[in-house]
Amino acid sequence: MTTLLHRVLHAGPDFPFAVLRRHGSDAVDLYTGDVVDVESLADIPLGATGDDHQPEVLTLVPYRQVRERGFAAMDDGAPLRCLVVSERETVTLDEVLERLPADAVPLVDGGFDVSDEDYASIVRRVIEDEIGRGEGANFVIRREFTATTEVPAERAVLAWLRALLSGETGAYWTFAVHTPGVSMAGATPERHVAVARDATTGERTVTMNPISGTFRHPRSGATGDDFRAFLGDVKETEELFMVVDEEMKMMSRVCASGGRILGPYVKQMSRLTHTEYLLAGTSELDVREVLRLTMFAPTVTGSPMQNACSVIARHERNARGYYSGVLALFTPVGDGDYELDAPILIRTAYVDDAGLVRVPAGATLVRHSDPESEVAETAAKAAGVLTALGVMAPAELGPTVDLAAEPGVQDALRARNERLASFWLQPQHPAPVGSLSGRTAVIVDAEDEFTAMLAHQLRHFGMTVSVEHWSAVTDALVDVDLLVAGPGPGDPLDLADPRVRRMHEIVSARLAAGAPLLAVCLSHQVLAIQLGLPIERLDAPRQGLQLDLDLFGEQSLIGFYNTFTARLAGEAPVGGVEIAADAASGDVFAMRGRGFASVQGHLESVLSRDGLRTLGSLAGHALAGVASGRSAAPVGS
Repeated sequence: MTTLLHRVLHAGPDFPFAVLRRHGSDAVDLYTGDVVDVESLADIPLGATGDDHQPEVLTLVPYRQVRERGFAAMDDGAPLRCLVVSERETVTLDEVLERLPADAVPLVDGGFDVSDEDYASIVRRVIEDEIGRGEGANFVIRREFTATTEVPAERAVLAWLRALLSGETGAYWTFAVHTPGVSMAGATPERHVAVARDATTGERTVTMNPISGTFRHPRSGATGDDFRAFLGDVKETEELFMVVDEEMKMMSRVCASGGRILGPYVKQMSRLTHTEYLLAGTSELDVREVLRLTMFAPTVTGSPMQNACSVIARHERNARGYYSGVLALFTPVGDGDYELDAPILIRTAYVDDAGLVRVPAGATLVRHSDPESEVAETAAKAAGVLTALGVMAPAELGPTVDLAAEPGVQDALRARNERLASFWLQPQHPAPVGSLSGRTAVIVDAEDEFTAMLAHQLRHFGMTVSVEHWSAVTDALVDVDLLVAGPGPGDPLDLADPRVRRMHEIVSARLAAGAPLLAVCLSHQVLAIQLGLPIERLDAPRQGLQLDLDLFGEQSLIGFYNTFTARLAGEAPVGGVEIAADAASGDVFAMRGRGFASVQGHLESVLSRDGLRTLGSLAGHALAGVASGRSAAPVGS
């Protein structure tokens, strides 16, 4: 037996260790070292020690760390904990399985901290009060299965690890970590973010891995027919596209190239199968800054990210601990540089020194969520973890085929991309030709990071672009060529909200100055109010929907994320403004006037197949400063 493995197997409560297996590997890595708690991600101790040795560092990042981005989070004091590696061994999977404890970890007094009835009530409130009032597209609300055990934490996580290594397949990381007071074991399917450096070119590639859509294998065994039916489910497809959009916002912040979408792919595990994309781009940022700017995955928080954190704080009863945070392994590659591999902390069980066991499980709530189904989903997810840990007896499943290889599956996956924006599906090269090249733009961030994607697309046209938070915008911006009033959550009529009130002031001042203005989503609604159009709440929010529209004579497939809409009242025109509206409902999709243009949809979204062309057209119109001279005319959608 190897030295470190022996010490891990006989560890006491004060001996820190980590054991992890990466996807598809026949080897298991073991680590020990010094435990260091730090305040911020920037304080993670990367760099040479006294002998110029750069150690690996494994960091446990709790959810509360999202406050570093200025987002809301309940503070439970969960430490930002670093294991500064002083000793590392690699052992074969077979030897680890042979040596890990096979005894059970009995749990008593098990149950959810939030009852089924109470969780269903939370779901209803989130749908009505948050999604139904324009606060966002989707939100992940979690509850926890809790129990107690008399098995010491350091032994419990090793027993759980053996069960996971024996019974779970397809996980990105399968791991056990023990430090004084914080112990966990899990099999997470999802890499959140990774940074890898090419040894030849030195180029640093950032990769993210949005996963959404869960196909639970039937007890009779999964078949190609079952899976193809799942791939055709509109709800599952929309949820995946929404999280891709949210992670592309992050990629646009950390990567000069903006990021490219690869996939979709299939991630098959022992009892369920996911659909996923890979996002890739290049970045020169410090790996700790990459991690900070991508906290945390929308698959376990929601979108838009900032408001999702506020919704979580309003509706979850207690702090999240490490759930939806990440494990982050920083590996030195020389010259003071590090690579990063950071999987999401889901499908994970936690146990503290007092024997309290927690298994968090969340559900993604969208406009058409059914409360009882979401209750069942959290129960099934918790049961799945407990089963994988060997705590619950598994239900026998029939044989399951390789679903990705089944006839028609790859065709169905490829078909998902046919309606997406090709701009994000291919390498992005600047096209600094035309009326936008060399012009300047400031995008006002109204707390939706779609602004990062807007900025990247405008830079593609050769513009010089900056993004300013709504609270920092001053009158000095009158000199910028184009002001883009950005999207954001909320009710455009709620002037008691300082953010909404400030967006009204910014749009009004720009109109009064006669300076070029492009207004998007929330700001489009603000502009409509100032032009005298009424705002109404949609019966069914358009969150993550695609609409095929005639926008000023061009057919455009555009993605929408809105709960409120401006409406054209009958045939009454708005003087000097050209309006594209639905002929039946009067919903206003876009407007053009002298020196301004606006759009309700998100032209920057991956859902906007024709968004780049439309963005160039509307921005060009605003900069041209020429009114169309035509009165409002509803057009069909």
